Amino acid sequence: MLRLYHRDKNVQRHICKVLNMAEPQHIPLEDQRSYSIEETVERSRNFYHEIKRRRTVRDFSDRPIPREVIENCILAAGTAPNGANLQPWHFSVVKNPDVKTAIRKAAEQEEEAFYNGKAPQAWLDALAPLGTDSSKPFLEIAPFLIVIFSKSHEQRDDGSTVKNYYANESTGIATGFLIAALHDAGLATLTHTPSPMKFLNKILHRPSHERPFVLLVVGYPTDDAVVPAISKKSLEEISDFID
Repeated sequence: MLRLYHRDKNVQRHICKVLNMAEPQHIPLEDQRSYSIEETVERSRNFYHEIKRRRTVRDFSDRPIPREVIENCILAAGTAPNGANLQPWHFSVVKNPDVKTAIRKAAEQEEEAFYNGKAPQAWLDALAPLGTDSSKPFLEIAPFLIVIFSKSHEQRDDGSTVKNYYANESTGIATGFLIAALHDAGLATLTHTPSPMKFLNKILHRPSHERPFVLLVVGYPTDDAVVPAISKKSLEEISDFID
């Protein structure tokens, strides 16, 4: 019999309870690929050159996207590593025009407050080179909005709750997977975080223990789309190696 080993037996019992498993199991690792040193280096270089092409855009086309593409990308996001494999996230995918309009109105209301006194001047100064303001027409134009919720706990039918471990960290990793998957499919994205975002719970009928993590705008850029002329920090600025 395949058996789960975990040093912390309390965590082991918690996982069993959440997954309704009499006994958790391990299976052999079969799908991990290994490459030659040369191919490993080449693949890492190729991925870097591909992912650095990804840009946040604000000029979206209404060109339709097959639903299957979004489904596949969300499935990819759902494979992200997370605390105790409790998968503390929910993806609300919005295509309905009326719902998108409601989201835009609520988001712009929060953004107007942000730009007109709520935000400290230092924050506004940091945003100035990006050319952003309170107007968010892309929330209605882009074919899909994906609202990602982080779940602090699971609510059971009997009213009891089960804690999710590292919910925000796990949801952040899954969001990164989702953005990379959408880019790989040839789509553009925009991470939008109006503050506060609780209006999304109301509009999308999500329970209060789910916290809106990010509103992801998904679509194709317009033919005349522009992006800010920005640069990224160098390897030396963002890392150090202890050999």
